[in-house]
Amino acid sequence: MPRAKRGFKRRRRHNKVLKRAEGFVLGRKNKFKRAAEAVDRAFGYAYRDRRVKKRDFRQLWIARLSAAASALDISYSRLFAALKKAKVSLDRKVLSDIAIQDPTGFKAIVEQVRSLSPSN
Repeated sequence: MPRAKRGFKRRRRHNKVLKRAEGFVLGRKNKFKRAAEAVDRAFGYAYRDRRVKKRDFRQLWIARLSAAASALDISYSRLFAALKKAKVSLDRKVLSDIAIQDPTGFKAIVEQVRSLSPSN
């Protein structure tokens, strides 16, 4: 009885990993062991960074809104307190898009909210 050498199953498994390692540099694209390590690490980073991306975008929107609000002589925190008080249900993403695409519309929102809130 001939010994079992795994045959096509090993090749299929290796090819799956090597396919995922396409575009990696040096031996990480064509040596199975190095490719498997690199792919595992890449999956870990991808998992982590899907969550980090949400944080990063929220941080970006807040920075944009803060800059747009301070240009209109209101702080970010006061703006959001006033928006909450006025029951304006626009989120940070939409507001930052408005601030960039339509500064006059953003100014109108701020003025309307400011008129309802006596704090500023």
